[in-house]
Amino acid sequence: MGLLSDPNRRRALINLLTRLNAPICALCYFAGVCWFMGLAFEPFTLRTYMSENAMGSTMVEERFPSGERALATGKEFAAHKKKVGGMPVDWLVKTMQAQGLEVFTQSFSRTLPFPDENKERYIVKGTNVYGILRAPRAPRTEALVLSAPCSPGDNNNQAVGLLLGLAHYFRSQVFWAKDIIFLVNEHDLIGMQAWLESYHHTNTTGMDWSPLQGRGGSIQAALSLELSSDVITSLDIILEGLNGQLPNLDLANLFYAFCQKIGVLCTIQGRLQRNDWDSVSGYSHAVQTMMLMVMKQASGRPWGDHGLFLRYHIEAATIKGINSFRQYKTDITTVGRLLEGMFRKLNNLLERLHQSYFFYLMPSLSHFVSIGYYMPAFGLLAVILLLRALDLWVQLVSPPAVAADGVGDIAQQSSPGVLSVLTPLVISHLTGAALYILPTRFQEIAVEHFPVSETEAVVLTAIAVYTAGLALPHNTHRLLSGEGTEQGWRVLKLVAVLYLAVLLGCTALINFSLGFILALTLVPVAAFVTPHVPKTLSAVVLVILSPAFTLLFSVFFFQELEEMPVSFQDGWLLYLSVISQGILDHYLYGSLVYPLIALMVYPCWLLFWNILFWK
Repeated sequence: MGLLSDPNRRRALINLLTRLNAPICALCYFAGVCWFMGLAFEPFTLRTYMSENAMGSTMVEERFPSGERALATGKEFAAHKKKVGGMPVDWLVKTMQAQGLEVFTQSFSRTLPFPDENKERYIVKGTNVYGILRAPRAPRTEALVLSAPCSPGDNNNQAVGLLLGLAHYFRSQVFWAKDIIFLVNEHDLIGMQAWLESYHHTNTTGMDWSPLQGRGGSIQAALSLELSSDVITSLDIILEGLNGQLPNLDLANLFYAFCQKIGVLCTIQGRLQRNDWDSVSGYSHAVQTMMLMVMKQASGRPWGDHGLFLRYHIEAATIKGINSFRQYKTDITTVGRLLEGMFRKLNNLLERLHQSYFFYLMPSLSHFVSIGYYMPAFGLLAVILLLRALDLWVQLVSPPAVAADGVGDIAQQSSPGVLSVLTPLVISHLTGAALYILPTRFQEIAVEHFPVSETEAVVLTAIAVYTAGLALPHNTHRLLSGEGTEQGWRVLKLVAVLYLAVLLGCTALINFSLGFILALTLVPVAAFVTPHVPKTLSAVVLVILSPAFTLLFSVFFFQELEEMPVSFQDGWLLYLSVISQGILDHYLYGSLVYPLIALMVYPCWLLFWNILFWK
């Protein structure tokens, strides 16, 4: 405390930080990247463990015997689905009623803001079917959910068959203390969104749906099932939900524990765990697995039906069966026993899952990185912004240099006008508002005047507004106040740096992966940009580190991590598809990535663009 309370020592510290500002910033950036890359090294991670006492032991005897019956039911479901050309509602209702469940249906409809060309739909209408197994030994105040989406074609028929098989088997057991809801939802995430909104009496997306006629208790946990093969080689758990939310780590630990007990190969991000962590290939495998989780979490989109449960504080995950070329095979009976064991453990819960972590990264299913380990990597990047802000503040408050004749520099003494700082700030945010509003509002006009589809019109309008923003705020400090001053760009940069620090800090607290990726590209921009650097080279660097190019690089990087590299042409088409899907996810499910980029990140980047061309 004496260092800060003593004026002389405080002045010496500030002088040291300002004199060595650039080397310290470079060192912090390098240390932050190295810290993050080191998170996947196994000795630096923690082993997973069960924190919830009610789920601490897997000593339950799983007896599910009806794998063949489940497969037969799945084939029957597929035949009826093909016959009616969609969800066989009547057949599902009769089948669930025959198994002793309370069966209800829910109809819903949703008109998309623009056509979804990936799934070829615009006006979506469908029906959800769900059956409730009432708890025989409890007051029915709590519930668990097992869901399986009714997917087009031959996809996920086995999952629906196994769901119905488990419903029949669970009906004969008497130890259930929670209601169990068996849900078959149509149109994947849209159907799940309609069911969850109706179940919780909310409507945040403007969807039309009929109210539910039957409800269970408060939902404690949920599992979504995706199986499209009679046999599988491994089970993959998908954790990433809407806006980067993750379920409680104990849910993943429970899945891993039962996979170990039953002898099922389990993966995360589709990758098996390796034991050679001390080798270069083993470390590279762990880094790629962790980076896949980072990229998926940063996208903000739900990667399975479970992702929409998380916004209601319901711990949920998707279990996906993978049938690859591995020799090891697992039948449906074994998968059913694994789900039975997990539900029996969740049935023992006395309260919601809360004792384990909600913020984590997983380089493998047996190890995790907690928030206390990965946040310093972001902190090292964020401290660069504070150091630059300190340097700018010292320059602003320091007295002007005095010439030999005793007269101070008039240009240095003149303080910037409020409009010279406020004008670029306002215009940059108006440009961001245009980027958020115009693509969906002007799609009809674009379709009338140009030979493009509505989806292409939305994407191309967004790109046009984004590109126009590079010219619109150009030299806006001169719009109302004439020539800008040397002090003016420093004040504007101080505001922009502090704005970026708060923005990235808040983003990293909600979605660390998104905040860290943005910090990797925006912090160097905030650190080096001034009006005195070479304009052409700096402009190129600024554009390369802009949010749009960050997304483009992320698309190619994600494809490399998925071991499905694409050509530049295919990558560009995929990039356009990602933009349209991000806008759709915002309007359909409430994803916050698109408004965050359009209304905050892009305007903040425009401020640095304006500083570069300050005159």
